[in-house]
Amino acid sequence: MSFVGSILKDFGCFCSFTIRTDSAISYYWDQIGTLPLRPNPMDNNVKKALFSLGPEELGSLEDKDKPDTKVRIIPLQLQRLFAQLLLLDQEAASTIDLTDSFGWTSDEEMRQHDVQELNRILFSALETSLVGTSGHDLINRLYHGTIVNQIVCRECQNISEKQEDFLDLTVAVKNVSGLEDALWNMYVEEEIFDCDNLYHCGTCNRLVKAAKSAKLRKLPPFLTISLLRFNFDFVKCERYKETSCYTFPLRINLKPFCEQSELDDMEYIYDLFSIIIHKGGCYGGHYHVYIKDVDHLGNWQCQEEISNTDVNLQTLQNEEEADDPLMILKAILLQEETNQIPVDQLGQKLLKKTGVSWNKKYRKQHGPLRKFLQLHPQIFLLSTDESTVSLMENHFTQAPSALQRKHEQILHTLASEPSGLNGNSSCPHWFDINDSKVQPIKEAAITQQFQGKESAYMLFYRKAKLQRPSEARANPRYRVPCHLLKEMDAANTELQMRRAECDSANNNFELHLHLGPHYRFFNGALHPAVSQTESVWDLTFDKRKTLGDLRQSIFQLLEFWEGDMVLSIAKRVPAGLHVYHTLDGDELTLCEAEIADGEDIFVWNGVEVGGVQIQTGSDCEPLLLHILHLEMSGEGSKCEQLVESPHVFPANAEVDTVFTALAIPVGVILTNNVESADGEGWTALPKENMKKTFREQGLRNGSFILVQDSDSGGNSLLPRQERWTSSVDDLNWLQVKNFCQLESEEEQVKIAATMHTVVFDIRIKAIKELKLMKELAENSCLRPIDRNGKLLCPVPDAFTLEEAEVKMGSSLGLCLGKAPTSSQLFLFFALGTDIHPGAEMEVIVEETLSVRDDLEKAIQKNGKNSEIRNRKLTLRYLNSLSLYEGIRVMHNLPLSKCNYCVKVLVLSQQQLLGFLKMPIWWYQPARLSGHCESHDHSNCASFQGSSKGAAVTQGAPGPEPADVSLLYLGDVEISEEATLVELKSKVIALPSVSKLAVQSIALLRVWTVENKRPSRLLRTDWRQLKEYRLGRRAELCLELLHKEEDLGPQDVLLRTQLRIPGQRAYTLPMDLVWDTTRGWTAGSLRQRVADFYSLPVEKIEIAKYFPEKFEWLPISSWNQQVAKRKKKKNQDTLQGGPYYLKDGDTIGIKNLLFDDDDDFSTIRDDIGKENQKQLALGKKKSQEVLRAQNSNMFSSARMPTQPRGPEASLSIHVASFR
Repeated sequence: MSFVGSILKDFGCFCSFTIRTDSAISYYWDQIGTLPLRPNPMDNNVKKALFSLGPEELGSLEDKDKPDTKVRIIPLQLQRLFAQLLLLDQEAASTIDLTDSFGWTSDEEMRQHDVQELNRILFSALETSLVGTSGHDLINRLYHGTIVNQIVCRECQNISEKQEDFLDLTVAVKNVSGLEDALWNMYVEEEIFDCDNLYHCGTCNRLVKAAKSAKLRKLPPFLTISLLRFNFDFVKCERYKETSCYTFPLRINLKPFCEQSELDDMEYIYDLFSIIIHKGGCYGGHYHVYIKDVDHLGNWQCQEEISNTDVNLQTLQNEEEADDPLMILKAILLQEETNQIPVDQLGQKLLKKTGVSWNKKYRKQHGPLRKFLQLHPQIFLLSTDESTVSLMENHFTQAPSALQRKHEQILHTLASEPSGLNGNSSCPHWFDINDSKVQPIKEAAITQQFQGKESAYMLFYRKAKLQRPSEARANPRYRVPCHLLKEMDAANTELQMRRAECDSANNNFELHLHLGPHYRFFNGALHPAVSQTESVWDLTFDKRKTLGDLRQSIFQLLEFWEGDMVLSIAKRVPAGLHVYHTLDGDELTLCEAEIADGEDIFVWNGVEVGGVQIQTGSDCEPLLLHILHLEMSGEGSKCEQLVESPHVFPANAEVDTVFTALAIPVGVILTNNVESADGEGWTALPKENMKKTFREQGLRNGSFILVQDSDSGGNSLLPRQERWTSSVDDLNWLQVKNFCQLESEEEQVKIAATMHTVVFDIRIKAIKELKLMKELAENSCLRPIDRNGKLLCPVPDAFTLEEAEVKMGSSLGLCLGKAPTSSQLFLFFALGTDIHPGAEMEVIVEETLSVRDDLEKAIQKNGKNSEIRNRKLTLRYLNSLSLYEGIRVMHNLPLSKCNYCVKVLVLSQQQLLGFLKMPIWWYQPARLSGHCESHDHSNCASFQGSSKGAAVTQGAPGPEPADVSLLYLGDVEISEEATLVELKSKVIALPSVSKLAVQSIALLRVWTVENKRPSRLLRTDWRQLKEYRLGRRAELCLELLHKEEDLGPQDVLLRTQLRIPGQRAYTLPMDLVWDTTRGWTAGSLRQRVADFYSLPVEKIEIAKYFPEKFEWLPISSWNQQVAKRKKKKNQDTLQGGPYYLKDGDTIGIKNLLFDDDDDFSTIRDDIGKENQKQLALGKKKSQEVLRAQNSNMFSSARMPTQPRGPEASLSIHVASFR
């Protein structure tokens, strides 16, 4: 966790969830976790002290913005956060309010700082915030201690002392084996002043010999210890982290380091309860914390590793005795009859028993033998002159069993714990809290933090005698103020409601129950006998329940039901409702029964509906077919016209049943394979196919069938050429339906017309025949009706039917509203988001206006906010159109006069979270001057090289910045969850990419763009974009390859250029793939380059190009220059300074067989450096002019040549409460 988890733990507040925060400020949360949320003296800890402060002392958060009110925001926010950690039923708690109370901006939150620094600053902020309250001395009561420094004159024994206060102790790590060794050096050993370093005694009034020492005079209830792991190497002039082994005990006796007093020995015993761990190096890293759950508030499950009762205890005992010096020394002393032995003989007996001396095996970790005995006074009793040693009485009377020895061995330096010290005989509960991740650990895992890059950085001890009250154990509500309890209970109630809603949304199905008694079977399918509302009931049901549960629920809903109940899957088809199969197996869940969300369930008796037996299954699915046949146009009229009528047939019925439906004895049937009624694609069915079923014949819903009576003779609708005759071409009518929402005697009429009839005439004639008001002539229009019954765009009055592309025999709707003029566009649009697009609406706009003006008019007309700056416009049938500026006029858009639709998507900032909008560039490298192609190839010794891992450069940064050419392709908006290959696919869909002839996305290489140059290569197509950490302002560029590539995680892509002998120029860049599995060494790179260009490795020199400086830095073989005894692990890597090698870097190669000078630069480099020099001179002159002007105004003020801002320090802003 972060610093909050540890400080909160110190307050005695442990929870099963952690802090939701940014990992960059993990040091902050780790420190908060170590504040005494821990148990503390006389139950007087920080948590209790803060919770005891009410609104009358701290104020209320509701009043923080009111003038003339002093609200102590930091303690209030800490109270609230502690209550959330204790009581809130969720995995993580937000700390935004707390950091806001510190006065931190986002910049300060992201800054890296030291955890010890924050510890002190936070203490100071708390003290300032609590001035004038009953908790004003809270920090001093818990953390304050004193150190006394003494100088004793060896002549007169005069003592000069100075007392220092501390809130935490800082101990050395370098050249020290552990914490006890460091404390011994600081508070036991003396510094002697003699010879050339005498001390001036005030009493003797002369230089004398003296001894200087320090002791702990007062110990706080909670002891914080910081380990100095970061040091500075004055030889190398660089910082480094000390990662050597540094041990620390779980229990420590501080009596040897304190002034002698009459206090009880237990006053000096401290238990470890929290450790802040730093992972990383001296320039950055991450903090997490180990915390001991004193109050047993966490969910900790101890997994016993030893379950076999037949374990060989003798073997276990031997292993423990070999590892634990305490066990060995106690065993030696127990064998002595007098229980007393000289210290020197104890070392000899140890050598005899183990075969190895104390100094060789234990001194490095535990220090000298005599010192080790002094550090364990509860076990060993030394004589006054420290020459003999014996066991304490309680350890002599009863020898520890093997099981007791097992519990005693926690750490190598841990003294045995008296039973009942903590009131808990079970193993202690420890947790590793790392940001929002919490996991239980065993005490043995603490030893892993003694050394390495991930090691202990701060230790937190508490007095062992401090006990929490029994009512606090496993009780997170202990001493929490009532107003916070109410707030947390309300928050938990809301969380439960939200979880229930989420559970309902994720696991509930919406089922549509079609009740059989309310249906009738006619026209080949099931139809509601009454209204749709009475026939169909919607039921929300848990998909995890069984079919038996569903049946029982339906029985309870339908109290009127009698007899058997059968549940069947039904589906809506164009002809009506059809039943497919029955649901069997009441023990199956809805998911196992393959019931989907929104499924239609038909509830019936399984046999008949309304007295009609129902055929079920897909074989007899009803098909809605369009039958075309000739009928007489009127009574007594000899004129025939083609009529279309819908008919429903079972899919397993024979085709010749069409004649029965039309009451035609015999005739010819023709089918159309293009599902339209135009004059092409008709095929006559042979007589032998008449007995085939409709499904066998390939007919589907919506298929057209042309039926011709065999008696029509020469009036056949199809000639031999299978095209329509004039009897169809000369159809002279249109059907107009009334959509004006006005009462009329007729709902639809047929209007005689030809293809040259003007739409206006048809509209006026329809108004007259429908007997509507004459006023509609000025405010109505005709709109085509598609096959689904949807009204299409209005037809302009001035158009003929041919110009409007209206077919004879089709249907038109007479609607209110004027048709668009020739300068207007009719748009369908939807206002919403990609997920919820909203209802489709209509608007007529001027095509001469801008897109923004037209859209604002459309949105305002429909009662919406007219501000569209944050909206995106997409055109149906077109790609997404970025029109944020909204300056293009409508007639410049690729819109036709009909069938166009605009969707306005309202995207708020919250909805854009999790998405990236990135500009995409195309990388177009220019050819470089002085390429090898224009020179003799013999002088360019095999610069063409092997084809493996190489290809002609497609856009790498070359030596000359001017050669980098980026062509803007457009913007891409994509989810952070998408993969790199999905990004490539989306980029290829951009209109501008279609002109680039990209054959496959596998031939695209993706780079990030920084400073208008390719920077970082994105590899591994199936990684998610969020794993690349692109950021909100990322830009990408694409590079086209000649062949596919598959770069591994250890492969580095470099641009290599061979220098042309005798000229200051290079060949065309080539891509080189370097496998760094064996290390980023200069020797490995030189060997790869030599193999690539088929040159001897000793006859080449290589250099890296820095385009921003126009400089080449030669890469030498370090392993030939550094002695073995001085070589370090990371000294040979090219990833670090001064090269910082990465993908896309340019490497120059010089063939020493033809060119043995040391110069790698080109003429263009000289020009670039000269330009930079001139820019620097101009900047210097402008600064001098500015300095001269300022000196005239302020004679005493001096402006530095390169002013530097002060180093930003960490601070917490606290108001004054004095």
